[in-house]
Amino acid sequence: MSIERVGVVGGGQMGAGIAEVCAKAGVDVIVHEINDELASAAETRVTKSLERAVEKGKLDGTARDATLSRMRFESDLFLMEDRQLVVEAIVEDERIKTELFDRLDRIVAADDAILASNTSSIPLTRIGRATQRPESVVGMHFFNPATVMPLVEIVHSVATSAATADRTAEFAAETLGKVVVHTKDRAGFIVNMLLCPYIFEAIRMYESGFATREDIDAAMVNGAGYPMGPLTLADLIGNDVMLAVAASLYEEYGEPRFAAPPLLKRMVEAGMLGRKTGKGFYDYAD
Repeated sequence: MSIERVGVVGGGQMGAGIAEVCAKAGVDVIVHEINDELASAAETRVTKSLERAVEKGKLDGTARDATLSRMRFESDLFLMEDRQLVVEAIVEDERIKTELFDRLDRIVAADDAILASNTSSIPLTRIGRATQRPESVVGMHFFNPATVMPLVEIVHSVATSAATADRTAEFAAETLGKVVVHTKDRAGFIVNMLLCPYIFEAIRMYESGFATREDIDAAMVNGAGYPMGPLTLADLIGNDVMLAVAASLYEEYGEPRFAAPPLLKRMVEAGMLGRKTGKGFYDYAD
């Protein structure tokens, strides 16, 4: 059965992007936020994104309006009852995620509905065990910005059924037009397992005074062909997200390369989260 009704829990940068991608593909989407104010903010976020696409000539006005017509922004989680796929895109906190999946398990009615997490580092087995249907829980890890980045990691826990993983991958590839890779369930999956130690080492290099932030980033852009440097990328991802991923990776593997650099901890404590707060390794106030 094709997936035509999707729910996205969390209307922040990632959740709004995931919802927009689904609605552009012709899918009926409900975006849930914890209150009406945040739901309205999520709607504004998507609307502005679509307006930018129109201004750049990537979308016409008719397609913009059609995309918005397929979306609802709500604060009532019980509206997820009829969804065929629910994608969680909330804060990277295991306790909060598992509480949400416990609630979704009791709300989403269809036996064959898929409960997916956009977690970037938390093992899916821990999330799935909060439900009575761990075979229907899968990782569906989009990358920021979801409207641009082509990749989706499909994460199989030891309990995820082959039917769930295959159906999720088919939706991501055929309906959303994403590039799909499959990975087993371990902290960091494929991308963050490789990417995060690289970013952490760049932070340590900057913290030690070995090189300036500008030179570190310029070296990787111009010497390694990366589209942006590691410190710029950390600011884009969110330094709070980087810190949460470090905690998951270090807990799983216990290796020093996965430990969060002290500077990253201090920056998060100071609210220097990157682009979303206007200041991180760089200043985005303007």
